[in-house]
Amino acid sequence: MFTKAVLFAALWTAGGVFVLYAQEIVTAERYLESVSEVYGGIRDYEAQITIRSGSTNMRGALSFLSPSFLRIDFTEPAEQVIVFNGELLTVYLPGQRAVLSQTVTPSRRTGTAGASMASAQGLILLRRNYIPSFVSGPNPVPLDEGSGELVVQLRLVRRSVSEGFRELILSINPENRLIRRIDGRTIADGNVRFDFVDVKTNLGIPEGRFIYDSPASAYMYNDFLFRDND
Repeated sequence: MFTKAVLFAALWTAGGVFVLYAQEIVTAERYLESVSEVYGGIRDYEAQITIRSGSTNMRGALSFLSPSFLRIDFTEPAEQVIVFNGELLTVYLPGQRAVLSQTVTPSRRTGTAGASMASAQGLILLRRNYIPSFVSGPNPVPLDEGSGELVVQLRLVRRSVSEGFRELILSINPENRLIRRIDGRTIADGNVRFDFVDVKTNLGIPEGRFIYDSPASAYMYNDFLFRDND
């Protein structure tokens, strides 16, 4: 009887340990879902953004308002501006004194291009269109070699050839689940990096910030990407 009781207790304890261990297992899919849930609670945010593409570096102040308002006021290149108000994309190129505009219908929105990936809507599409896995497990690793900044890294591989990026690496702050960096490999095997620092959320950013008044001296170019009937 004593032996049976000991065996039962051992099995019970082992079973309890197994249950506790199983509860601690976090899959990459669940981790990405938790990041999406965090962004689902963010109405707006500001951040400093750096965009690197090949040998080109761009820096500026980013403003975002849910669901799809986006503005970047660049310091490098100085005075360049990108604004999207949910329907109209506007790009000001001060070097050419040119304003490029493009009306974007819902069917044209990918939601996974550039900085818009760091949003609730962008993450929903990423979860739908990419397969996630951990780069080196769920434990935080240095953002860069020798860096004291720790992140959890997810690798996202596209489900279909229609996606603009073959692969994405998301580096995520493990404490607040905000995206610190996005590394993307394009269909042409180019590399693009988006760094987000000094992120401040739910500031009450007004829609008026995404109204852009073009310089009077600038040349206007409409539908610079495509026409609706293309």
